[in-house]
Amino acid sequence: MPIPTPFHDRTAPLCTSLRWKDWAGFHAVCRYGTHLEAEYHAIRHSAGLLDVSPLTKIAVAGPDAAAFLSFVTSRDIQRLRPARVRYVAICDEAGKLVDDGTVMNLGDAGYRLTAASPIWRWIDRFSAGFDVSLVDESDSIASLAIQGPRSRAILEQAAGEKIPLRYFQMAKMSFDGIPIEISRTGYTGDLGYELWCQPEHSTALWDQLMEAGKPHRLLPVGLDALDIVRIEAGFVLQGIDYYSAPTCLIESRKSSPFEAGIGFAVDLGRGSFVGSEALEREKRMPPRWKLVGLELSLPDIEKLYSSVGLPPVLPIEACRTSRPVHRRSRQVGYITSSTFSPILKSAIALATVEGSVGEPGTGLEVEFTIEHVHHRIPATVVERPFFDPPRKRN
Repeated sequence: MPIPTPFHDRTAPLCTSLRWKDWAGFHAVCRYGTHLEAEYHAIRHSAGLLDVSPLTKIAVAGPDAAAFLSFVTSRDIQRLRPARVRYVAICDEAGKLVDDGTVMNLGDAGYRLTAASPIWRWIDRFSAGFDVSLVDESDSIASLAIQGPRSRAILEQAAGEKIPLRYFQMAKMSFDGIPIEISRTGYTGDLGYELWCQPEHSTALWDQLMEAGKPHRLLPVGLDALDIVRIEAGFVLQGIDYYSAPTCLIESRKSSPFEAGIGFAVDLGRGSFVGSEALEREKRMPPRWKLVGLELSLPDIEKLYSSVGLPPVLPIEACRTSRPVHRRSRQVGYITSSTFSPILKSAIALATVEGSVGEPGTGLEVEFTIEHVHHRIPATVVERPFFDPPRKRN
């Protein structure tokens, strides 16, 4: 049975929709109100506050901490400077994805590895021979994400000082006596930050941020709105856009970082690490599969609905239903995540397709069902991310 996060006393009274989900054994809000439009627009036009405490958080310390993390992840963590954060992939010995996440260099305190799902047992398998300690801090650290164009202004008002963090930097600060760690990271593809504190300070931190956010129209937001913005950002989600290799019953369900569109997070040519030999071989071969962005033709969607006397149905909600993707008469892949993007005014999707049809500009067709009849909608392969505002990095 799921347990409450440290922020539950604040999130539960606000969740009038009563829509929750189990995230890694914790209660997580899907949406606070009956409609999620306000939560989506808060992230894109003001700021949204998300409880992300269910993230797996593992403290890695000891003389071999950097070497160990360089071995169990796809990145060279030994080159990660203090107060910096790096996005990582975690693979099995065959180079197939187990999860993805981030590593933070906390200086003298060691490192923190975060991921969407519990992975302590997985990485502990490789700790033999390393002088390292691994502590699962998932229950002992409360986490908030504040995301959107007004997030910096809200944090500076709450802190009473400037927050000059650059993209993927972190720092230790105090908000009115509350000790926190803050990183300029997030899962929205927008300007945003993540905050980490001890559970006993969680409600005070929430209250302080909500109070500072009032002039900026800060809203608490749930996972449904997050699902839309992460698709706009082109971010993959484990369990949806790829499956964790240890959970797969058949080989065809497994994906490498290159196939899942996160090959940029693989540092090859630095010696051996988990999955490195398989990834080296794969890198030398033409890609078998590619995760791509698709833009579906809205005029064709409208035309099909009109042909049966209906207005187009394009809900502001992410869809996780797989849809076949075709190239002429042959299926060449499938959609993994899709949504209508309010800020882009377009129907977009993430899809896994054969490498030969994965170049931007390639015309494909997506299966679309209207009134129980299968149709095909034209779609075009486009660059990811779909939405990439300069403020994210500025």
